Amino acid sequence: MLDVIIPTYNEEDNVEPLYKELSSTLKNIKYTLIFIDDGSNDKTLSKLIKLYNKDKNHIKIISFSRNFGKDAAIYAGMKESNGKYISIIDSDLQQHPKHILDMIEFLDKNEEYDEVAMVNSYEKDSFMQKIFKKKFYKLMSKVTKYNFEVGASDFRTIRSYVAKTLVELKETNRFTKGLFAWTGFNIKYMKYTPDKRLHGKSKFNFTKQINYAIDGILNFSTSPMKLSLYVGSTISTLSFIYLIYIIIKTLISGKDVPGFASIMSVMLLLGGVILVLLGLIGEYVARIYIETKRRPIYVSKAKFGFDEDIL
Repeated sequence: MLDVIIPTYNEEDNVEPLYKELSSTLKNIKYTLIFIDDGSNDKTLSKLIKLYNKDKNHIKIISFSRNFGKDAAIYAGMKESNGKYISIIDSDLQQHPKHILDMIEFLDKNEEYDEVAMVNSYEKDSFMQKIFKKKFYKLMSKVTKYNFEVGASDFRTIRSYVAKTLVELKETNRFTKGLFAWTGFNIKYMKYTPDKRLHGKSKFNFTKQINYAIDGILNFSTSPMKLSLYVGSTISTLSFIYLIYIIIKTLISGKDVPGFASIMSVMLLLGGVILVLLGLIGEYVARIYIETKRRPIYVSKAKFGFDEDIL
């Protein structure tokens, strides 16, 4: 049995075509489509409910009270899934459902693998997008000490015990790509080229990609915290050397009065470094503060197709 987790956010024009494509592709296997409406403010939920009323045997819906993010939606889907295999796919039709069959076939034939992840070839991305994304994955591997395959996406199929393990990880600040790497399960990577988006524009613009990269580094590495130690040690060493230089110069040539411009430049530089490092520490403290509240990862407003429907 296969459960397909589909996070959706303002995809009113894409959910029906995606449903038809999934239904056609998976017609020869037993499957359930778990749509998670991530607080959409368009007609996504109403269209999902129409699909549910049309095909209650294959559709389940979880509707969030507000937008909690894709990682929370994936967590909700995994929490409610009970299939032998669980696939995660975006709702914009850029990830073709046919790859799900390839992933299932591979797992059936290779028991030693726990999951299959589709790797974006980046063929349709711009030069700058390719550089940024590749550098991000390499940086993540370096600072976290975990293996981050360049281009590995959330479009993947996992075995049931992998999903159960990920659900047991209760942190609020979730970075799903990092959690997949942290668990250490054996992953097979398959390359694919995303299709053109059918309707609408991607919600994951460049600014959000930058924020996502920062969240990933802060959630899975303490290296930025060590930066203050390294920078402070370097500045202290250079300051001590400069102090020795001033003392020697004063003893040899008399009293030396440094210029105003040089003093201000050093003060501004040090002030900027200190503020940046305090900002990094503040980010970690803020995340600790949020985690200590132990708030739920998401809040569901309605469920359809489960034991109870909440309206």
